[in-house]
Amino acid sequence: MAPTYDFVIIGGGSAGSALANRLSADPANRVLVLEAGRSDYPWDVFIHMPAALTFPIGSRFYDWKYESEPEPHMNGRRIYHARGKVLGGSSSINGMIFQRGNPMDYERWASDPGMQTWDYAHCLPYFKRMENCLAAEPDDPYRGHDGPLALERGPATNPLFTAFFEAVQQAGYPLTEDVNGFQQEGFAPFDRNIRRGRRLSAARAYLHPVMNRPNLEVTTRAFVTKILFEGKRAVGVEYAHRGSTHTARAGEVVLCGGAINSPQTLQLSGIGNANELKAVGVTPLHDLPGVGEHLQDHLEVYIQYGSKQPVSMQPYLKLRHRPWIGFQWLFFRKGPGATNHFEGGGFTRSNDEVAYPNLMFHFLPIAVRYDGSAPAGGHGYQVHIGPMYSDARGSVKVTSTDPGVHPALRFNYLSTEQDRREWVEAVHVARGILNQPAMDAFNAGETSPGPAVTTDQEILDWVAKDGETALHPSCTARMGTDDMSVVDPFTMRVHGTDGLRVVDASVMPYVTNGNIYAPVMMVAEKAADLILGNAPLVPEHVGFYRARGT
Repeated sequence: MAPTYDFVIIGGGSAGSALANRLSADPANRVLVLEAGRSDYPWDVFIHMPAALTFPIGSRFYDWKYESEPEPHMNGRRIYHARGKVLGGSSSINGMIFQRGNPMDYERWASDPGMQTWDYAHCLPYFKRMENCLAAEPDDPYRGHDGPLALERGPATNPLFTAFFEAVQQAGYPLTEDVNGFQQEGFAPFDRNIRRGRRLSAARAYLHPVMNRPNLEVTTRAFVTKILFEGKRAVGVEYAHRGSTHTARAGEVVLCGGAINSPQTLQLSGIGNANELKAVGVTPLHDLPGVGEHLQDHLEVYIQYGSKQPVSMQPYLKLRHRPWIGFQWLFFRKGPGATNHFEGGGFTRSNDEVAYPNLMFHFLPIAVRYDGSAPAGGHGYQVHIGPMYSDARGSVKVTSTDPGVHPALRFNYLSTEQDRREWVEAVHVARGILNQPAMDAFNAGETSPGPAVTTDQEILDWVAKDGETALHPSCTARMGTDDMSVVDPFTMRVHGTDGLRVVDASVMPYVTNGNIYAPVMMVAEKAADLILGNAPLVPEHVGFYRARGT
């Protein structure tokens, strides 16, 4: 007979790791985690060395290697989307940047029908519960100090950072003490998921410390093919492991596959738009048209400059330096290998119409792409820039009954007037900062897109040709109470079903202003209390920065 668990968690990624810890804290709960990827072996330098973050991207050993459908507003390009194929999910291969988003993101969430318990006051206690912010004062009312996610703050001491922070002030933008505290708007060193020179993924923070619990089982290379139902009640899962098909029965199934895999698994299990499911050969179980809709993401470009002075990190890209970098990191957890390079940046508004920042900057003291490729020309620096809450919407749709076939991803980047306008504004804001007098000592000229790209249309053409995802897919099984919502915001249950919940980036109603790892972990922490029936943490009604007139 199939083994029975109180909770079967599909996906040992960011949210799944946190839930496994919280749900198994009660020894009466038997918890099974099924992760389709490999284990995050402690010896795997590509996972645990922060600066090695470029190596797993595009590798079949670490990355599910998704691609979008041809994007009609980006010259028909298929945009590559990396997703973590390893315990810890994408938190084991991401850039380790910890951004909560703006408090007004959560006020926006709460403005939707039924979402009143997801405002900033209700979310803040869960942000604080999960973190140990090493840079904040002990009495800081915005930051936590006892959680499993230790956060170091980027030193940002390279002279290029010093010049950049001076340049933003010359351009009229403020500095802020903490972009995750009272005032997000402004520029500062960034928090990051690094501890003592080593990546601190969700698996390392939440799963590994409790792996010895007798009521917790974690199985890697376990590919869930469908959720099993009796009527409309989820009673277990079917999964492939070591060449065989297995089943596990569950009191509750908790889907933590992320914004791509969660809607895919729901659709393959018969939950979604009934007509579309029939068209691809899936027998509908429950007609829920919002599954796979509302896909949101952040698109970004790299604006790159050459450096007159040899102060960038460029020499460390050379093969001859890698043995020394590896030696320093392996034996001392120091040196260039111990940083994710995303040590600072900021948030600002591209126009006076938006109520809070719609642009995020990451500044790097090196000119390099996310896949590790570098432009010719030696020393350089760059900013990653892009609009944060575009109104472009896409979808995730299965095209086959075979769970091994990737679903069709349509993001519709650059498809709206707002999106195109804010992209033009973003490039102008970035150039305005990078050409301030503070940068003169380093500024050897713009190398990408280059001085030939000046008009609005030339900028949009360049974004269409060069833009890449910031790897923040979300919102495809969103919380809410309207006809197109998928998840009940009070219980995390899938509407119209019993025994089935979703907890991951797919439940976000709107993508947040920043990297989405921190919001996903907050959602998981809050969902754990909802699932267990615990009294929710008391809302904390603290003030937060609002621009004048908003």
